[in-house]
Amino acid sequence: MIPTLLGNLERWLFEPPESIYGRPLWKLTRILRYPYALIRDILRGDLTLRGMSLVYTTLLSVVPLIAVMFSVLKGLGYHRELEPVLYTFLEPLGERGYQLTSQIMTFVDNVRGDVLGAVGVIFLLYTTLSMIQKVEEAFNFVWRVAQPRSLMRRVSEYLSVMVIGPAVIVAAFGLIASFAHSSGAQAVAKYEPVGTVLAVFGRLTPYVLVTGVFTFLYGFMPNTKVRFRAALIGGVFAGVVWAATGMIFTSFVITSTRNIVIYASFAIVIVALIWLHVSWLILLLGAQLSFYVQNPQYLRPGPGEIQLNASLRERVALSIMYLIVSDYRSADHRWNTNRLAEHLELPGAGINPILNALERAKLLLAAEDETWVPGRDPQAIELIEVLEAVRHDAAGPRLARIRDIAPAVAAARAAEEAMRKSLKGRTLNDLVEQESAKSQAKA
Repeated sequence: MIPTLLGNLERWLFEPPESIYGRPLWKLTRILRYPYALIRDILRGDLTLRGMSLVYTTLLSVVPLIAVMFSVLKGLGYHRELEPVLYTFLEPLGERGYQLTSQIMTFVDNVRGDVLGAVGVIFLLYTTLSMIQKVEEAFNFVWRVAQPRSLMRRVSEYLSVMVIGPAVIVAAFGLIASFAHSSGAQAVAKYEPVGTVLAVFGRLTPYVLVTGVFTFLYGFMPNTKVRFRAALIGGVFAGVVWAATGMIFTSFVITSTRNIVIYASFAIVIVALIWLHVSWLILLLGAQLSFYVQNPQYLRPGPGEIQLNASLRERVALSIMYLIVSDYRSADHRWNTNRLAEHLELPGAGINPILNALERAKLLLAAEDETWVPGRDPQAIELIEVLEAVRHDAAGPRLARIRDIAPAVAAARAAEEAMRKSLKGRTLNDLVEQESAKSQAKA
Protein backbone atom coordinates (compact mmCIF):
# COMPACT_ATOMS: atom_id res chain seq x y z
CA MET A 1 0.00 0.00 0.00
CA ILE A 2 2.68 2.50 1.10
CA PRO A 3 5.05 1.74 -1.86
CA THR A 4 2.12 2.27 -4.24
CA LEU A 5 1.30 5.64 -2.68
CA LEU A 6 4.94 6.70 -2.81
CA GLY A 7 5.15 5.61 -6.44
CA ASN A 8 2.06 7.64 -7.32
CA LEU A 9 3.44 10.66 -5.44
CA GLU A 10 6.76 10.41 -7.28
CA ARG A 11 5.06 10.21 -10.66
CA TRP A 12 2.88 13.21 -9.81
CA LEU A 13 5.92 15.25 -8.77
CA PHE A 14 8.22 14.33 -11.65
CA GLU A 15 5.64 13.54 -14.36
CA PRO A 16 2.83 16.02 -13.68
CA PRO A 17 -0.23 15.94 -15.96
CA GLU A 18 0.01 18.20 -19.00
CA SER A 19 -3.17 19.95 -17.92
CA ILE A 20 -1.36 21.73 -15.04
CA TYR A 21 1.61 23.02 -17.08
CA GLY A 22 1.97 26.77 -16.76
CA ARG A 23 -0.23 26.87 -13.68
CA PRO A 24 0.81 27.59 -10.06
CA LEU A 25 0.24 23.91 -9.25
CA TRP A 26 2.98 22.92 -11.71
CA LYS A 27 5.39 25.34 -10.03
CA LEU A 28 4.41 23.85 -6.68
CA THR A 29 5.32 20.35 -7.89
CA ARG A 30 8.79 21.60 -8.85
CA ILE A 31 9.31 23.01 -5.34
CA LEU A 32 7.95 19.91 -3.59
CA ARG A 33 10.47 17.72 -5.39
CA TYR A 34 13.20 18.94 -3.04
CA PRO A 35 11.59 18.05 0.33
CA TYR A 36 10.41 14.76 -1.19
CA ALA A 37 13.97 13.91 -2.27
CA LEU A 38 15.43 14.85 1.14
CA ILE A 39 12.86 12.78 3.06
CA ARG A 40 13.43 9.84 0.70
CA ASP A 41 17.21 10.07 1.22
CA ILE A 42 16.79 10.07 5.01
CA LEU A 43 14.55 6.99 4.88
CA ARG A 44 17.12 5.15 2.75
CA GLY A 45 19.52 5.40 5.70
CA ASP A 46 22.77 6.38 3.99
CA LEU A 47 22.83 9.90 5.44
CA THR A 48 21.88 8.58 8.88
CA LEU A 49 24.78 6.11 8.82
CA ARG A 50 27.18 8.86 7.74
CA GLY A 51 25.90 11.05 10.58
CA MET A 52 26.45 8.27 13.12
CA SER A 53 29.99 7.76 11.81
CA LEU A 54 30.71 11.46 12.23
CA VAL A 55 29.38 11.38 15.80
CA TYR A 56 31.95 8.69 16.66
CA THR A 57 34.70 10.67 14.92
CA THR A 58 33.66 13.83 16.77
CA LEU A 59 33.93 12.11 20.15
CA LEU A 60 37.52 11.14 19.38
CA SER A 61 38.56 14.44 17.80
CA VAL A 62 36.54 17.27 19.34
CA VAL A 63 39.05 18.03 22.10
CA PRO A 64 42.12 17.93 19.78
CA LEU A 65 40.24 20.07 17.21
CA ILE A 66 39.32 22.69 19.79
CA ALA A 67 42.82 22.48 21.26
CA VAL A 68 44.36 23.38 17.88
CA MET A 69 41.92 26.28 17.47
CA PHE A 70 42.59 27.30 21.06
CA SER A 71 46.33 27.37 20.43
CA VAL A 72 45.87 29.62 17.37
CA LEU A 73 43.63 32.03 19.26
CA LYS A 74 45.90 31.93 22.30
CA GLY A 75 48.74 33.20 20.14
CA LEU A 76 46.48 36.09 19.09
CA GLY A 77 45.35 36.73 22.65
CA TYR A 78 41.71 35.75 22.07
CA HIS A 79 41.62 32.18 23.37
CA ARG A 80 38.83 32.73 25.93
CA GLU A 81 36.51 34.03 23.20
CA LEU A 82 36.25 30.45 21.91
CA GLU A 83 34.05 29.48 24.86
CA PRO A 84 30.89 31.45 23.84
CA VAL A 85 31.21 30.07 20.30
CA LEU A 86 31.25 26.52 21.66
CA TYR A 87 28.37 27.27 24.01
CA THR A 88 26.27 28.60 21.10
CA PHE A 89 26.47 25.16 19.52
CA LEU A 90 25.68 23.34 22.79
CA GLU A 91 23.01 25.81 23.94
CA PRO A 92 20.10 23.48 23.01
CA LEU A 93 21.30 21.14 25.79
CA GLY A 94 20.18 23.74 28.32
CA GLU A 95 22.06 23.83 31.61
CA ARG A 96 23.94 20.69 30.66
CA GLY A 97 25.27 22.48 27.61
CA TYR A 98 26.97 24.99 29.86
CA GLN A 99 28.42 22.17 31.99
CA LEU A 100 29.72 20.36 28.92
CA THR A 101 31.24 23.57 27.57
CA SER A 102 33.07 24.15 30.85
CA GLN A 103 34.40 20.59 30.90
CA ILE A 104 35.64 20.77 27.30
CA MET A 105 37.33 24.11 27.96
CA THR A 106 38.99 22.63 31.06
CA PHE A 107 40.35 19.77 28.95
CA VAL A 108 41.60 22.22 26.34
CA ASP A 109 43.25 24.45 28.94
CA ASN A 110 45.20 21.43 30.14
CA VAL A 111 46.57 20.70 26.66
CA ARG A 112 50.06 22.19 26.78
CA GLY A 113 52.67 21.83 24.07
CA ASP A 114 55.58 21.63 26.51
CA VAL A 115 53.88 18.70 28.29
CA LEU A 116 52.77 16.85 25.16
CA GLY A 117 56.10 17.00 23.38
CA ALA A 118 56.70 16.67 19.66
CA VAL A 119 55.02 13.25 19.35
CA GLY A 120 51.94 14.47 21.25
CA VAL A 121 51.60 17.57 19.06
CA ILE A 122 51.91 15.48 15.88
CA PHE A 123 49.24 13.09 17.17
CA LEU A 124 47.03 16.07 18.03
CA LEU A 125 47.32 17.44 14.49
CA TYR A 126 46.81 13.98 12.97
CA THR A 127 43.60 13.45 14.93
CA THR A 128 42.31 16.88 13.92
CA LEU A 129 43.11 16.40 10.23
CA SER A 130 41.53 12.93 10.32
CA MET A 131 38.27 14.39 11.55
CA ILE A 132 38.17 17.01 8.80
CA GLN A 133 39.01 14.29 6.28
CA LYS A 134 36.01 12.27 7.50
CA VAL A 135 33.80 15.32 6.99
CA GLU A 136 35.19 15.74 3.46
CA GLU A 137 34.46 12.08 2.70
CA ALA A 138 30.86 12.53 3.83
CA PHE A 139 30.46 15.63 1.65
CA ASN A 140 32.10 13.88 -1.30
CA PHE A 141 29.62 11.03 -0.86
CA VAL A 142 26.73 13.48 -1.01
CA TRP A 143 28.20 15.19 -4.09
CA ARG A 144 29.09 11.87 -5.85
CA VAL A 145 32.75 12.90 -5.96
CA ALA A 146 35.01 9.92 -6.62
CA GLN A 147 38.39 11.69 -6.35
CA PRO A 148 39.27 13.10 -2.90
CA ARG A 149 41.87 15.79 -2.24
CA SER A 150 45.48 14.76 -2.45
CA LEU A 151 47.49 14.45 0.77
CA MET A 152 49.34 17.74 0.23
CA ARG A 153 46.13 19.62 -0.54
CA ARG A 154 44.47 18.17 2.56
CA VAL A 155 47.29 19.29 4.85
CA SER A 156 47.64 22.78 3.36
CA GLU A 157 43.92 23.57 2.96
CA TYR A 158 42.81 22.03 6.24
CA LEU A 159 45.51 23.80 8.23
CA SER A 160 44.61 27.10 6.54
CA VAL A 161 40.99 26.70 7.60
CA MET A 162 41.95 25.76 11.16
CA VAL A 163 44.18 28.83 11.43
CA ILE A 164 41.95 31.40 9.73
CA GLY A 165 38.49 30.02 10.59
CA PRO A 166 38.56 30.43 14.40
CA ALA A 167 40.05 33.92 14.09
CA VAL A 168 37.30 35.02 11.68
CA ILE A 169 34.50 33.60 13.87
CA VAL A 170 35.87 35.15 17.05
CA ALA A 171 36.46 38.46 15.26
CA ALA A 172 32.84 38.45 14.05
CA PHE A 173 31.54 37.79 17.56
CA GLY A 174 33.82 40.51 18.91
CA LEU A 175 32.70 43.12 16.38
CA ILE A 176 29.03 42.37 17.00
CA ALA A 177 29.51 42.50 20.78
CA SER A 178 31.42 45.78 20.61
CA PHE A 179 28.73 47.28 18.38
CA ALA A 180 25.96 46.16 20.73
CA HIS A 181 27.68 47.72 23.74
CA SER A 182 28.73 50.92 22.00
CA SER A 183 27.27 54.19 23.27
CA GLY A 184 25.78 54.97 19.86
CA ALA A 185 23.91 51.66 19.64
CA GLN A 186 22.62 51.99 23.21
CA ALA A 187 21.43 55.52 22.54
CA VAL A 188 19.58 54.52 19.38
CA ALA A 189 18.09 51.44 21.08
CA LYS A 190 15.99 53.71 23.32
CA TYR A 191 13.78 54.57 20.36
CA GLU A 192 11.20 52.13 19.02
CA PRO A 193 11.02 50.16 16.83
CA VAL A 194 14.82 50.45 16.52
CA GLY A 195 15.32 48.94 19.96
CA THR A 196 13.20 45.92 19.13
CA VAL A 197 15.00 45.45 15.80
CA LEU A 198 18.41 45.56 17.50
CA ALA A 199 17.26 43.10 20.17
CA VAL A 200 15.99 40.65 17.54
CA PHE A 201 19.17 41.12 15.53
CA GLY A 202 21.28 40.35 18.60
CA ARG A 203 19.27 37.21 19.25
CA LEU A 204 19.54 36.03 15.63
CA THR A 205 23.22 36.85 15.23
CA PRO A 206 24.56 33.46 16.42
CA TYR A 207 22.23 31.66 14.02
CA VAL A 208 23.26 33.93 11.16
CA LEU A 209 26.89 33.08 11.88
CA VAL A 210 26.03 29.37 11.99
CA THR A 211 24.34 29.76 8.60
CA GLY A 212 27.48 31.46 7.30
CA VAL A 213 29.64 28.59 8.59
CA PHE A 214 27.33 26.03 6.94
CA THR A 215 27.47 27.94 3.65
CA PHE A 216 31.27 28.01 3.79
CA LEU A 217 31.44 24.28 4.50
CA TYR A 218 29.13 23.47 1.58
CA GLY A 219 31.30 25.50 -0.75
CA PHE A 220 34.68 24.38 0.58
CA MET A 221 34.48 20.77 1.78
CA PRO A 222 33.39 18.86 -1.37
CA ASN A 223 36.30 18.31 -3.73
CA THR A 224 34.38 19.82 -6.63
CA LYS A 225 33.18 23.22 -7.79
CA VAL A 226 30.11 24.29 -5.81
CA ARG A 227 28.23 27.35 -7.00
CA PHE A 228 27.67 30.04 -4.36
CA ARG A 229 23.89 29.99 -4.92
CA ALA A 230 23.69 26.26 -4.20
CA ALA A 231 25.90 26.57 -1.09
CA LEU A 232 23.90 29.56 0.18
CA ILE A 233 20.52 27.83 -0.23
CA GLY A 234 21.84 24.76 1.57
CA GLY A 235 23.38 26.94 4.29
CA VAL A 236 20.18 28.92 4.91
CA PHE A 237 18.11 25.73 4.97
CA ALA A 238 20.48 23.99 7.39
CA GLY A 239 20.76 27.11 9.57
CA VAL A 240 16.97 27.51 9.87
CA VAL A 241 16.42 23.79 10.52
CA TRP A 242 19.27 23.74 13.05
CA ALA A 243 17.84 26.73 14.94
CA ALA A 244 14.29 25.31 14.94
CA THR A 245 15.53 21.87 15.98
CA GLY A 246 17.61 23.46 18.74
CA MET A 247 14.52 25.11 20.22
CA ILE A 248 12.57 21.85 20.08
CA PHE A 249 15.50 19.94 21.57
CA THR A 250 15.82 22.45 24.42
CA SER A 251 12.16 22.06 25.34
CA PHE A 252 12.57 18.27 25.13
CA VAL A 253 15.53 18.33 27.53
CA ILE A 254 13.63 20.55 29.98
CA THR A 255 10.44 18.46 29.92
CA SER A 256 12.31 15.15 30.11
CA THR A 257 14.18 15.94 33.33
CA ARG A 258 12.52 13.09 35.22
CA ASN A 259 13.45 10.52 32.59
CA ILE A 260 17.02 11.83 32.34
CA VAL A 261 17.46 11.40 36.10
CA ILE A 262 17.36 7.62 35.52
CA TYR A 263 20.70 7.86 33.70
CA ALA A 264 22.24 9.90 36.53
CA SER A 265 25.70 11.22 35.56
CA PHE A 266 25.49 9.57 32.10
CA ALA A 267 22.63 11.87 31.10
CA ILE A 268 24.87 14.65 29.82
CA VAL A 269 26.73 12.16 27.59
CA ILE A 270 23.54 10.66 26.17
CA VAL A 271 21.94 14.04 25.51
CA ALA A 272 25.14 15.32 23.88
CA LEU A 273 25.34 12.24 21.63
CA ILE A 274 21.76 12.72 20.47
CA TRP A 275 22.33 16.41 19.73
CA LEU A 276 25.57 15.64 17.88
CA HIS A 277 23.81 13.10 15.70
CA VAL A 278 20.95 15.50 14.93
CA SER A 279 23.41 18.31 14.12
CA TRP A 280 25.48 16.16 11.73
CA LEU A 281 22.32 14.89 10.05
CA ILE A 282 21.12 18.48 9.51
CA LEU A 283 24.53 19.43 8.11
CA LEU A 284 24.44 16.51 5.65
CA LEU A 285 20.85 17.32 4.66
CA GLY A 286 21.91 20.87 3.81
CA ALA A 287 24.76 19.46 1.70
CA GLN A 288 22.28 17.15 -0.05
CA LEU A 289 20.01 20.11 -0.81
CA SER A 290 22.98 22.08 -2.20
CA PHE A 291 23.75 19.16 -4.51
CA TYR A 292 20.17 18.97 -5.75
CA VAL A 293 19.98 22.73 -6.31
CA GLN A 294 23.09 22.57 -8.49
CA ASN A 295 22.14 19.22 -10.08
CA PRO A 296 18.33 19.02 -10.24
CA GLN A 297 18.53 16.11 -12.72
CA TYR A 298 19.39 13.83 -9.75
CA LEU A 299 16.30 14.68 -7.73
CA ARG A 300 14.43 11.61 -8.96
CA PRO A 301 17.12 8.89 -8.96
CA GLY A 302 18.58 10.09 -5.66
CA PRO A 303 21.90 8.90 -4.20
CA GLY A 304 21.70 5.37 -5.59
CA GLU A 305 24.49 3.86 -7.65
CA ILE A 306 24.87 5.53 -11.04
CA GLN A 307 24.30 2.98 -13.82
CA LEU A 308 25.13 4.00 -17.39
CA ASN A 309 23.89 1.81 -20.21
CA ALA A 310 26.36 0.35 -22.73
CA SER A 311 25.66 2.97 -25.39
CA LEU A 312 26.11 5.86 -22.97
CA ARG A 313 29.35 4.36 -21.62
CA GLU A 314 30.78 4.31 -25.13
CA ARG A 315 29.74 7.91 -25.80
CA VAL A 316 31.20 9.08 -22.49
CA ALA A 317 34.46 7.20 -23.14
CA LEU A 318 34.87 8.83 -26.56
CA SER A 319 34.00 12.24 -25.08
CA ILE A 320 36.59 11.83 -22.33
CA MET A 321 39.33 10.83 -24.75
CA TYR A 322 38.40 13.66 -27.13
CA LEU A 323 38.59 16.31 -24.37
CA ILE A 324 41.88 15.01 -22.97
CA VAL A 325 43.55 14.70 -26.38
CA SER A 326 42.31 18.15 -27.49
CA ASP A 327 43.77 19.91 -24.46
CA TYR A 328 46.91 17.78 -24.50
CA ARG A 329 47.62 18.89 -28.07
CA SER A 330 47.02 22.56 -27.29
CA ALA A 331 48.74 22.44 -23.86
CA ASP A 332 45.89 24.64 -22.63
CA HIS A 333 44.89 22.87 -19.44
CA ARG A 334 44.59 19.31 -18.31
CA TRP A 335 41.54 17.43 -17.12
CA ASN A 336 41.15 15.66 -13.80
CA THR A 337 38.22 13.47 -12.77
CA ASN A 338 36.22 16.24 -11.15
CA ARG A 339 36.62 18.68 -14.06
CA LEU A 340 35.51 15.98 -16.49
CA ALA A 341 32.49 15.22 -14.30
CA GLU A 342 31.51 18.90 -14.17
CA HIS A 343 31.97 19.41 -17.92
CA LEU A 344 30.00 16.28 -18.88
CA GLU A 345 27.37 16.99 -16.17
CA LEU A 346 27.87 13.53 -14.70
CA PRO A 347 28.81 12.66 -11.10
CA GLY A 348 32.37 11.53 -10.53
CA ALA A 349 31.08 8.15 -9.34
CA GLY A 350 29.48 7.71 -12.77
CA ILE A 351 32.55 8.34 -14.91
CA ASN A 352 35.16 6.88 -12.56
CA PRO A 353 34.59 3.25 -13.75
CA ILE A 354 35.00 4.43 -17.36
CA LEU A 355 38.26 6.19 -16.54
CA ASN A 356 39.51 3.06 -14.77
CA ALA A 357 38.63 0.95 -17.81
CA LEU A 358 40.50 3.32 -20.13
CA GLU A 359 43.47 3.29 -17.75
CA ARG A 360 43.50 -0.53 -17.64
CA ALA A 361 43.51 -0.55 -21.45
CA LYS A 362 46.57 1.77 -21.30
CA LEU A 363 44.71 4.49 -23.21
CA LEU A 364 45.00 6.93 -20.29
CA LEU A 365 47.65 7.62 -17.66
CA ALA A 366 47.21 9.41 -14.33
CA ALA A 367 49.79 12.19 -13.87
CA GLU A 368 51.28 13.18 -10.53
CA ASP A 369 49.03 16.26 -10.33
CA GLU A 370 45.88 14.04 -10.49
CA THR A 371 45.21 14.91 -14.14
CA TRP A 372 44.74 12.51 -17.04
CA VAL A 373 46.96 12.35 -20.15
CA PRO A 374 46.85 10.05 -23.20
CA GLY A 375 48.49 6.67 -22.60
CA ARG A 376 50.33 6.92 -25.91
CA ASP A 377 50.48 9.01 -29.06
CA PRO A 378 46.90 10.01 -30.03
CA GLN A 379 47.77 9.20 -33.65
CA ALA A 380 48.18 5.57 -32.58
CA ILE A 381 44.94 5.32 -30.55
CA GLU A 382 42.11 4.10 -32.76
CA LEU A 383 38.48 4.90 -31.93
CA ILE A 384 37.60 1.21 -31.91
CA GLU A 385 40.13 0.68 -29.08
CA VAL A 386 38.29 3.22 -26.94
CA LEU A 387 34.95 1.51 -27.51
CA GLU A 388 36.37 -1.95 -26.84
CA ALA A 389 37.99 -0.75 -23.61
CA VAL A 390 34.59 0.03 -22.06
CA ARG A 391 32.56 -2.65 -23.86
CA HIS A 392 34.76 -5.53 -22.71
CA ASP A 393 35.53 -4.17 -19.25
CA ALA A 394 33.95 -6.22 -16.43
CA ALA A 395 34.22 -5.79 -12.67
CA GLY A 396 34.81 -8.82 -10.47
CA PRO A 397 35.52 -12.41 -11.55
CA ARG A 398 34.59 -13.29 -15.11
CA LEU A 399 32.73 -16.35 -16.33
CA ALA A 400 34.94 -18.73 -18.27
CA ARG A 401 32.25 -19.68 -20.79
CA ILE A 402 28.52 -19.55 -21.43
CA ARG A 403 26.40 -21.57 -23.88
CA ASP A 404 26.41 -19.97 -27.33
CA ILE A 405 23.24 -19.72 -29.41
CA ALA A 406 24.54 -19.74 -32.98
CA PRO A 407 22.06 -17.34 -34.67
CA ALA A 408 22.35 -14.81 -31.84
CA VAL A 409 26.16 -14.98 -31.80
CA ALA A 410 26.27 -14.56 -35.59
CA ALA A 411 24.04 -11.47 -35.44
CA ALA A 412 26.15 -9.94 -32.67
CA ARG A 413 29.38 -10.60 -34.54
CA ALA A 414 27.96 -9.10 -37.73
CA ALA A 415 27.01 -5.93 -35.87
CA GLU A 416 30.46 -5.73 -34.28
CA GLU A 417 32.17 -6.29 -37.62
CA ALA A 418 30.10 -3.53 -39.22
CA MET A 419 31.18 -1.14 -36.46
CA ARG A 420 34.82 -2.12 -36.92
CA LYS A 421 34.64 -1.46 -40.67
CA SER A 422 33.01 1.95 -40.18
CA LEU A 423 35.76 3.04 -37.75
CA LYS A 424 38.69 1.25 -39.40
CA GLY A 425 41.84 3.37 -39.39
CA ARG A 426 40.21 6.34 -37.60
CA THR A 427 42.18 7.63 -34.63
CA LEU A 428 41.56 10.12 -31.87
CA ASN A 429 43.90 12.52 -33.60
CA ASP A 430 41.69 12.36 -36.72
CA LEU A 431 38.61 13.10 -34.62
CA VAL A 432 40.20 16.18 -33.04
CA GLU A 433 41.58 17.50 -36.34
CA GLN A 434 38.22 16.99 -38.05
CA GLU A 435 36.45 19.08 -35.42
CA SER A 436 39.20 21.72 -35.52
CA ALA A 437 38.80 22.00 -39.30
CA LYS A 438 35.03 22.48 -38.90
CA SER A 439 35.58 25.25 -36.37
CA GLN A 440 38.05 27.05 -38.62
CA ALA A 441 35.67 26.76 -41.61
CA LYS A 442 32.84 28.36 -39.61
CA ALA A 443 35.15 31.18 -38.49
